Amino acid sequence: MVLMLVGLTPRSHGMGSNWTQLPAAAAARHEIALTIDDGPDPVVTPQVLEVLERYGVQATFFVIGTCAQRYPELCREIVRRGHTIENHSQRHRHNFALLGLKGITKELQTAQETLTALTGQRPRFFRAPAGFRNPFLDPVLTRLGLQLVSWSVRGFDTRVSNAAKVTNTLVAGLRPGAILLLHDGNAARTRAGTPVILEVLPALLDAAVAENLRFVTLQQV
Repeated sequence: MVLMLVGLTPRSHGMGSNWTQLPAAAAARHEIALTIDDGPDPVVTPQVLEVLERYGVQATFFVIGTCAQRYPELCREIVRRGHTIENHSQRHRHNFALLGLKGITKELQTAQETLTALTGQRPRFFRAPAGFRNPFLDPVLTRLGLQLVSWSVRGFDTRVSNAAKVTNTLVAGLRPGAILLLHDGNAARTRAGTPVILEVLPALLDAAVAENLRFVTLQQV
């Protein structure tokens, strides 16, 4: 029961190393990381890239292997623009935390091979689907040379369609060393039909600049 509760708590450290914030040296440099999950999405991701380009911000994209296979050129465009692509499993299975050693190994290793082949860069970080995990994950991460990452603050932008609410939650969590979580894949839509991330990003990036915070990718730390 204890292990189950720990596994269902994405920001817990009870099953091995788990980044919930950047290392102390990065925080001292006033660095923060923007992480974007569940893509690439053929409609949303290109627009996210344009916003990031306008602000000169580099982000870390936790990509699903099957989505990457459907949109390989979009993955290569993410990397071409200076962002990094990391491992978010091959299929983003909803029962990921219930998989055994063999199943978790297959999900992570297949995604590693998929993303490395598409981009030429081997992922160094992993985020579990929905953040849920079990005791089998840590030894697989060690074997594959991956670091588990969760987040410091998230806005639940796959479910919350109120962009102002998502923005306020993320801005309240801005601090040196913070790891922020948004979604280009599975993004909720506003009443006008706009993906929430597209309304949140400009205000969030402006707020970070005002706080004298600098965005880095996880691999730049």
